[in-house]
Amino acid sequence: MIVLTAPPTADRRNGAGRHALVQTAQARLMILLLLFAAGVLIVVGRLAMLAWSAEPATGRDVAAMLTPVRGDIVDRHGAPLARTIDAWSIGVHPDKVIGDKRQLADSLAELMPDRGADDYYRALTSGSTFTYLQRRALPELVNSVNALGEPGIAFAREPERLYPQTTLAAHALGLLDFDGHGVTGMEKHLDPKLTNPALRGAPVPLSLDLRVQGALESELGRAMATFGAAGAAGVILDVDTGEVMAIASLPSFNPNRMGKGDSGILNNVTQSVYELGSTFKPLVMAEAIDTGVVTSMAKRYDATAPLRIGRFHIRDDHAQKRWLNVPETLVHSSNIATARVAEEMGQAKMEHLFRKLGFDTAPDIEIEKARPIWPANWGRSTTLTTAYGHGIAITPLHLASAYAAMVNGGTWRPATMLKVPQGKAATGRRVFSETTSARMRQLMRLVVLEGTGRRGEAPGYRVGAKTGTAEKPGAGGYNKRVNVSTFAAAFPMDAPRYVVIAMLDSPKGTAETFGFTGAAWTAAPVVSRVISRTGPLLGVVPDMNRDINVSELMPLLWRAAGDKKVDQ
Repeated sequence: MIVLTAPPTADRRNGAGRHALVQTAQARLMILLLLFAAGVLIVVGRLAMLAWSAEPATGRDVAAMLTPVRGDIVDRHGAPLARTIDAWSIGVHPDKVIGDKRQLADSLAELMPDRGADDYYRALTSGSTFTYLQRRALPELVNSVNALGEPGIAFAREPERLYPQTTLAAHALGLLDFDGHGVTGMEKHLDPKLTNPALRGAPVPLSLDLRVQGALESELGRAMATFGAAGAAGVILDVDTGEVMAIASLPSFNPNRMGKGDSGILNNVTQSVYELGSTFKPLVMAEAIDTGVVTSMAKRYDATAPLRIGRFHIRDDHAQKRWLNVPETLVHSSNIATARVAEEMGQAKMEHLFRKLGFDTAPDIEIEKARPIWPANWGRSTTLTTAYGHGIAITPLHLASAYAAMVNGGTWRPATMLKVPQGKAATGRRVFSETTSARMRQLMRLVVLEGTGRRGEAPGYRVGAKTGTAEKPGAGGYNKRVNVSTFAAAFPMDAPRYVVIAMLDSPKGTAETFGFTGAAWTAAPVVSRVISRTGPLLGVVPDMNRDINVSELMPLLWRAAGDKKVDQ
């Protein structure tokens, strides 16, 4: 058998070729690894250089990086009230400015006139590593500052809180600090939810209706300007849920311009307390009916002459100088007759009334609030004067919650700034019986039809209300020429849905009011216009053919020949 084999020289040639190929592949791989390592070293070196030369982050920068993007706040219909947007900021590294700092300061003052050239110059020469020149800067401003060509000026995008409605509902929404946390208003109350990434999702709806809010602020602002008032306050409250549909305090402020000199931070609805005058009278009458002190609408009280308390006298602004029954006491807003009702009730019942309405504690609401001024003692004078709104100072929100309870069937509920889901209203507590509430709806309607509240009527809306004109306390006692004018109303009285409170602080008389500054002339027309504007928005359709039945009370109103309806 013949065996064929390859020549030895051929094997050697094939082996040498394979070895050369392996060596070439290894050399190429080594070169690739060296190139990759060089690239990594270059990147690491560059990062090290940047880390060495970079400015340390400021506290605000760290806070911005650590604080989650804040959630949005909307009104009850989803309209935006507070949003977080991606905005521009303009800052400067003073030690990196290469141009003339005085000239740069002048240029910055021209572009950003909120600060003077000297202020900018101090910032440029302060020696600090970084300082902000403008937050929430518009793109146009960024472009103009960038055109100055100064490398020491820095621009950055950062999350900023925007209030699209500017001053509208400012006190309800509140403010943020520079670290992006709420410090007042619902921004503060909702801070844990708005900043928690796990809870973020749909925007948080408030109870407010933006359209109703706008109407309330508009009418209060108009009245404040007309009467030269020092301030104004107003609130619209759902009588069945306690939801605040609108809340306004004037003067107001722009939360987009925090720290830019805006005044009016104090919320007059929840943080300012006032003696609210005759608006207390229906509450006292309701308690008198509820406790059996008043058993008949025909019961009469002596208002023939001023009522003496020590060396003082209780007088009526529009003295009838006769005995008045219950409807007449409210229609004519008699201090004397109401004080006699309170005297018959006694200190214990009067104090119990105000305590169960929460007039001895801060109002129930999520935002900032103030405690009332409660009497130091409850002697005879306190018992009598608190009946017509002197001696206890409360917030307008206190009054709104009390009136809601008086007309809704007798249940007091806490006010809330949050939208209440259908059927989820707070249980509340009973403060008046249903029959008393029904009677008070009749009496309050009568005040608008025949008495001091007729300028608060809104045709078709069946308004029931009470005026309140209280002299302001000052050094040495009450100032007879300066008052707080309040109109407290509810509508529609045949099936109450909303309470509306309007208050003017220190209004001045005009030619149209014949110089009068009382609530009937100043605050009542505000409520009339607010109800007419907001009724349809709130789902209340005006109906000229409906009303609450007051026919049994009308015969109790005595009229002399030519007698006219009452003004206050």
